[in-house]
Amino acid sequence: QVQLVESGGGLVQAGGSLRLSCAGSGRTFRRYAMGWFRQTPGKERELVAAINWSGASTTYVDSVKGRFTISRDNAKNTVYLQMNNVKPDDTAVYYCAMRLLNIATLDSDYDYWGQGTLVTVSS
Repeated sequence: QVQLVESGGGLVQAGGSLRLSCAGSGRTFRRYAMGWFRQTPGKERELVAAINWSGASTTYVDSVKGRFTISRDNAKNTVYLQMNNVKPDDTAVYYCAMRLLNIATLDSDYDYWGQGTLVTVSS
């Protein structure tokens, strides 16, 4: 049984930093691409960042480029999202997701999901 557990969410002031973590179990983690998505009420879930199975390839939504960094430690079965210079518009529930091997941008292309962690950015 696959399990993804996010942690690290919370309240942060605009301009501050936060690091989200997602620990995976139940599959050979290093074979899977990982994505961070976010969702706010009334809006569709959007891909924030994704990283392929090896870590050699990443992608980001334009609004976070230069501020967020996705990384992974396959030895720890964990993927991270370092969030710097956060803005109130970054407020959302953040989800990690996994799919085999390579990056995809649609949430429907991901097979397994975590329960989400709330990030709130105050102005």
